[in-house]
Amino acid sequence: MSTQNFSLAELMIVAASEAFRDNGEVLASGLGIIPRLAASLAKMTHSPELLMTDSEAFLVEEPIPVGPRGDYEPKYSGYMPFERIFDNVFRGQRHAMVGPIQIDRWAQNNLSIIGDDYSKPKVAMLGVRGLPGNSINHKNSFFVPNHSKRVFVEGEVDMVSSVGFKDERWSEHMRRDTMSVGLTITDLCVMDFNGPNNAARVLSLHPGVSFEHVQNNTGFPLLKAEGMKETAAPTEEQLQLIAQLDPHNLRAKQLKGNPAGIRTPEQVEA
Repeated sequence: MSTQNFSLAELMIVAASEAFRDNGEVLASGLGIIPRLAASLAKMTHSPELLMTDSEAFLVEEPIPVGPRGDYEPKYSGYMPFERIFDNVFRGQRHAMVGPIQIDRWAQNNLSIIGDDYSKPKVAMLGVRGLPGNSINHKNSFFVPNHSKRVFVEGEVDMVSSVGFKDERWSEHMRRDTMSVGLTITDLCVMDFNGPNNAARVLSLHPGVSFEHVQNNTGFPLLKAEGMKETAAPTEEQLQLIAQLDPHNLRAKQLKGNPAGIRTPEQVEA
């Protein structure tokens, strides 16, 4: 049963958990509080076959709660050192949800810099990290806490950290069948890149959000997916599981002001 009393963060956690549905026995990695809770919720509900680690060196039977663990005792099920993580990555047996600073119409994303001059960027982040290899070898989904044209840019991202569907970025000798882009979860909607020629589509709109508002905050054209709907509200069971996975309510600090899941159009546009 759905409820009317939930936060936008909780709505996004539930929506993001759907990215991991029907993935099979792959390593689910959510990078950041909301993506991690989403992957954990997926394992505890619709996709128990997902593999998950304790963020150290072991596989666990159930997701580890975020924040201080107190007297919680993990239920270990196997050894998962870093070298085995690479085995999973190179075999395509991983699905990560990452938080890019820029995404373009080709689903390429940028984690590294803001500015056209790589030698003198306006803003320098932590670099591309492992995303180039990850994006070539396995599925990645995206989490965007603030949907705007600063993230969904008009042209190409300032630095391509993650491969996408732009043909010019691929040579004839590169395999393209091992890369995959899943869902994009934002504070406005749920999207994918499964339209014609990998065009971006809006699958669902969060309560109070219009398609026009999403388009006005995106630097490239969007399509309405067939059957585009309102993003499903969390159920009471899902909210209970989220509270169990996040006993310190860290989710309430992930979005500015911790907005409600049900907003008026005026609140969305404020």
